[in-house]
Amino acid sequence: MKGTNLGELEELVLLHVGILYPHAYGVAVMDEIEKQAGRKLNISAVHSVLTRLEDKGLLKSRMSDPTEERGGRRKRIFLLTAAGKKSLEEANELRNQLYSQIPKVALQFRLA
Repeated sequence: MKGTNLGELEELVLLHVGILYPHAYGVAVMDEIEKQAGRKLNISAVHSVLTRLEDKGLLKSRMSDPTEERGGRRKRIFLLTAAGKKSLEEANELRNQLYSQIPKVALQFRLA
């Protein structure tokens, strides 16, 4: 398995694969990221990240049944693996630990 350190986009894609369970495929992930995170991505970038996360063992994929709406073509559906879940939990825990160390005074701002 390749390294499991997550970049920002990898984490965003992993989170959205989890959110879309069990219907996470490339276009759905791309659309949901734009809807929830306000971040517009092209489909090739999303597919690249999905493939990289699968290579790292953080996702697995399967082919769906053919659908009429896609002219009888199938979709590649992505699912979190146990390693993917653990990676998200570790990233969330680290982020929360770091945030909790910021002195409250550093986060107090006065509006002019």
